[in-house]
Amino acid sequence: MQKKLMMLDELQTIDLKIDGQKGEKEALEGEVADLEGKVAGAQSAIAEKSGELATLEEEKNKLEEGIATELENIRRSEANQKEIKTQKEYQAVSREISTAKKLSSELEEQLLQKIGQIEELRVAIAELEENLSSLERNIDGQKGEVQGRIDRLDEEIVRVSGAREEIVKGLPATMVKRYGMLREQRRGIAVVEARGGSCLGCNMQLPPQLYNTLFRVDELINCPHCQRILVLRQETQG
Repeated sequence: MQKKLMMLDELQTIDLKIDGQKGEKEALEGEVADLEGKVAGAQSAIAEKSGELATLEEEKNKLEEGIATELENIRRSEANQKEIKTQKEYQAVSREISTAKKLSSELEEQLLQKIGQIEELRVAIAELEENLSSLERNIDGQKGEVQGRIDRLDEEIVRVSGAREEIVKGLPATMVKRYGMLREQRRGIAVVEARGGSCLGCNMQLPPQLYNTLFRVDELINCPHCQRILVLRQETQG
């Protein structure tokens, strides 16, 4: 039983190491996600501005069409004006021409504003695209470094997991199951040292008779307070 207890203690040491490595890997993957999020954010900003640009371009085209329509109306009205016989008709057509010219002038003013907005937006998009390119270059390097660390962690986890499997093979299935359940219940710590009559897992005093039983090492003994498996390390037993 002593050997099995020591193997169980070693199993926990390995599991805690794997837990730490997986936690570190998760943190690194979070870093990669953050880096990718920055790129996605920059791309989203460009897409938003591009959408605004497309809307402005559409509005500009409609204004140009409106101006062209009014100019054609003016041209047609001026042509018709030459053939008018009465003063009343002449004045009516003159008013139409005046209205069309006024509307055309207003549309041209709006067009100039749209053109200015479009130019400003194109400059802003160009700056965003330049920043994105710079960001992607920097992030590619960072991601490569972080991914390298993740790959090394994966290799270490595989290696350590192999050692873990060897230990598990040498332990009874019931003991491994009991250990696993305690690990889930006690935040990863299923095996704790008993020293000086106390459980070092919960720092509670153990009943003297139970503590003395640990020295016989003929069964698994749980702390009556935290339920963890108690072990006496070599130095304690010595």
